[in-house]
Amino acid sequence: MKKIPIIILYIVLFTTSIAWIYPYIWMLLSSFKPTNEIYGGFLPSQFTFDNYKFILEAADKMERPFVQALGNSIFISVTVTLGVLVTSALVGFGLSRLSFKGRNAVFNFIIFQMIFPGFLFIVPLYVLIRNLGLIDTRTALILPSLVSAWGVFMFTQSFRAVPNEYLEAARMDGANDLWIITKVLIPLTSSTASIVGLFTFIGIWDNFMWPLIVVSDYTKMPLSVLLASFNMQYGSYLGPVLAGSVLQTMPMVVIFLVFRKYFLQGISMSLK
Repeated sequence: MKKIPIIILYIVLFTTSIAWIYPYIWMLLSSFKPTNEIYGGFLPSQFTFDNYKFILEAADKMERPFVQALGNSIFISVTVTLGVLVTSALVGFGLSRLSFKGRNAVFNFIIFQMIFPGFLFIVPLYVLIRNLGLIDTRTALILPSLVSAWGVFMFTQSFRAVPNEYLEAARMDGANDLWIITKVLIPLTSSTASIVGLFTFIGIWDNFMWPLIVVSDYTKMPLSVLLASFNMQYGSYLGPVLAGSVLQTMPMVVIFLVFRKYFLQGISMSLK
């Protein structure tokens, strides 16, 4: 009798998971269908790459350079991720291992800043970027995200958990602070670095509102914004829209499947 509730739970979870994953499977399969079959059967009668060829080749003639937009997304996401890892590690080291007046106040301010949703800072950030003359540049998409309060918090907490004996031994061997960060603390807290890097990359890759506000040049847009622009003007091209959506979401699916262990660790660490 005790197995019955477990079986019911499994059935509910399986049904829910199918409901969640069905739209993506439909989008993936439909991207390989001819346009006139998209609203037909679930499986395509014939697989075609015409939609992807259109996205990668013909869309340039419509001033929608999807290949360049994909490159923009990769460049921006990788650059911001590396920047966040560097700044978070440096600030985290200072807040966890250096003694200075106001250290706790700075750390508490960082935690306090995490309470507010990001959209509250969009207007002042836009004014700053405009005054700097960075509108319609990739720098406008990178600069505001190079420092992450959450990343600083994660690295600070992880560095605090490292025993002082490791750092003292390194200093006795003549190591400076930068060597200690890169050769001692980062290897000992590699899971934190992986978690911060993964969540940062995904957040920047999926970011839509900020690029939509500061970039109007199609050649500077990330893939998410260019795809939305294409959908608004050429929504009747449903097949290419679905193919572009697959290109936008597929990297995140692959990253999640490969690094799901770190996702679970990140969720558990954030709840502690």
